[in-house]
Amino acid sequence: MSTTPSASLDKSDKTAKTRKSHNSGESGAPGHDGNAVTRVLDRFFQLSANQTTVPRELIAGGTTFLAMAYILFVNPLILGDTGMDANAVFVATALAAALGTLIMGLWARYPVALAPGMGLNAFFAYTVVLGMGIPWQTALAGTLVSGVLFFSIAVTGLREAIINAIPMQLKLATAAGIGLFIAFIGLRNAQIVVPHSETLVTLGDLSRPETLLAVFGLVVTALLLVRGFRGGIFYGMVITAVAGMITGLIDLPSGVVANVPSLAPTFGEAFAHLGDVLTAQMVVVVFTMLFVDFFDTSGTLIAVASQAGLLKDGKLPRARQAFAADSLATVGGAVLGTSTTTSYIESSSGVAVGGRTGLTSTTTALLFLLALFFSPLLGVATAEVTAPALILVGVFMAQSLGKIEWGALEYAFPAFAIVLGMALTSSIATGIALGLLLFPLLMVVRGRWREVHPIGYGLFFVMLAYFIWLV
Repeated sequence: MSTTPSASLDKSDKTAKTRKSHNSGESGAPGHDGNAVTRVLDRFFQLSANQTTVPRELIAGGTTFLAMAYILFVNPLILGDTGMDANAVFVATALAAALGTLIMGLWARYPVALAPGMGLNAFFAYTVVLGMGIPWQTALAGTLVSGVLFFSIAVTGLREAIINAIPMQLKLATAAGIGLFIAFIGLRNAQIVVPHSETLVTLGDLSRPETLLAVFGLVVTALLLVRGFRGGIFYGMVITAVAGMITGLIDLPSGVVANVPSLAPTFGEAFAHLGDVLTAQMVVVVFTMLFVDFFDTSGTLIAVASQAGLLKDGKLPRARQAFAADSLATVGGAVLGTSTTTSYIESSSGVAVGGRTGLTSTTTALLFLLALFFSPLLGVATAEVTAPALILVGVFMAQSLGKIEWGALEYAFPAFAIVLGMALTSSIATGIALGLLLFPLLMVVRGRWREVHPIGYGLFFVMLAYFIWLV
């Protein structure tokens, strides 16, 4: 995505700012005129120090919300495949996003929003529940445990040790592999790709009306994104849903605004099944959730902070609070009834229009709370409407393939195993396990065994046990 300069305001903007009075609504440096609320916000979020204003932060928060609002409708559809109540998941998704984003805004004070993560929700539904046959209640308990472990890592020195233990090449491959996995789910849900007895998969019937609607949505959404529309994925879903209703392929919603649905079908189920996590199979599940969430959060925080000009000497200020906010969001989301909640790269869209502080993410959090009253629209978010979002999110995640050092085979082989393993086995856990198994082995053969972190060798034996006893 495009970025905007973060170092300073231009000269004309500074001049205009100096001339503002009480009616401007912008916060200046301490001591400038402004209403009481503006002065409080300025002091708490350090708006002047970050050379931003209240209106700019509010606009940035709204932009971020529109860029990631699609998760409100995609997440219930994915987790609903496990038998979870879609309405309850909708509420859990909105509340988990609001909770995590609010903590990030008020404590870490970064312009970063959180929500149940794409990829991790697919892992939860299609690998853990449908693939391994683990009940969704137990999967929620595993999510809760992974969040608690993440928190313990976030507030201790383990954070740096773990970041250094896994080579960047494997982190990049993990993101790309998840992207391909998500895209395949979208293609399959829209029946653009269908099973085939001889070739396993093949092109679906593109004359099928529902499939045509998904293809229409894919093209429209891609055009919006190419034209640089903030929230292009969300707008694409809206246009596709409207087209579906006009053509009679999607039923009209019963309303637009309604009371907030009950959270009872999912709330607290994680606590009730904590004892079920104590199995070898669930240890691998929890590790995978933790691994993906931890490194996804690391990459997102650094990328967004860098774009906003918030890094200090290449380091992330208040890193402990930022990582802790992400982990607490996962814990809260699991209790509410949703898969892992994590930082969203879509936050960069808010930064691109000027967001620099926690006021941006606080605004986004409030909009997620407001979204709770629009549950009737959940009915129009069919598989054909959400499939383009899955496919195009996969495109964004697959971009990391270009950063892998394919010429260094000791990195290329494990990276390729991760990407291919996820896509062909429909298991994120299996893909990661293949990469972590191959990497230290190849580094030893290459004579570079000293460059492998001790944690890397420990993971080698864990993954070896995974393939021997669990696969």
